[in-house]
Amino acid sequence: MSKNIEALDNRQIGFIGCGAMAQALAGGLVAAGVAPERLRGADVAEASRKAFEEELGIATFADNDELVRAVDTLVVCVKPDVVATVLEGLDTTTAPGDKLWVSLAAGVSIDVFEDALPSASRVVRCMPNTPALVGEGATALCPNADASDDDVRAARALFEAVGTTWLTDNEAHLDAVTGLSGSGPAYVFLVLEALGDAGVRQGLPRDAAYQLAFHTVLGAARLAIDSGEHPGVLKDRVTSPGGTTIAGLERLEQGGVRAALYDAVAAATARSRELGKK
Repeated sequence: MSKNIEALDNRQIGFIGCGAMAQALAGGLVAAGVAPERLRGADVAEASRKAFEEELGIATFADNDELVRAVDTLVVCVKPDVVATVLEGLDTTTAPGDKLWVSLAAGVSIDVFEDALPSASRVVRCMPNTPALVGEGATALCPNADASDDDVRAARALFEAVGTTWLTDNEAHLDAVTGLSGSGPAYVFLVLEALGDAGVRQGLPRDAAYQLAFHTVLGAARLAIDSGEHPGVLKDRVTSPGGTTIAGLERLEQGGVRAALYDAVAAATARSRELGKK
């Protein structure tokens, strides 16, 4: 639950795009105490609108301009390649500078919004990740120069309803965030699959192997968060001299697991930069 949900008091919030991430955010807000009547959605796809309405009890529009007129805070949840088209299609008389625009579009820079919207529009660019779908997201946020402190608090409250947030004033950081936490769930899923298969290789039943792998990763992450200690310290505590864990760690280092993760984050960061330039 958002620690700063009061930052959204009296705000009328609209979601442009009613897909899975919009549903997760809206659901998190409702669970945190935001009345569904203060939320709205818009989507060209009737099925998405219907799901939004039926699952969350939130009214929707087929037209983005109707949504913009009805709210003061817009959360843009459409795919990155259609953001410019969506913004260009808005009636500028319905998108005055007193709206707060919160973008979830990976690789879409703040200046895309500033170029398409009225001057002095307030924009907060965000990079969430898919664990937000289960309330365990990690989101980085970067405001433009026109966004106020209240705007930033409101944007953070949106995402703290489905996880944790980190604030930066350097937009370039969001490419690295994309490479680390944005793409990171896929790296972890690969590790989970490999751990489970390794357990099967050693004779464990498949369901047991995956259950143990999943909860090992979940528990290790929770221990790291709750203890506040460096992962290296926690690793050393599990590693007895001459024991089983050091034998396994030695093979991981020989296999280049650490270097591979470095390279994965670097490659995803570089790709994010490339997409941003396009």
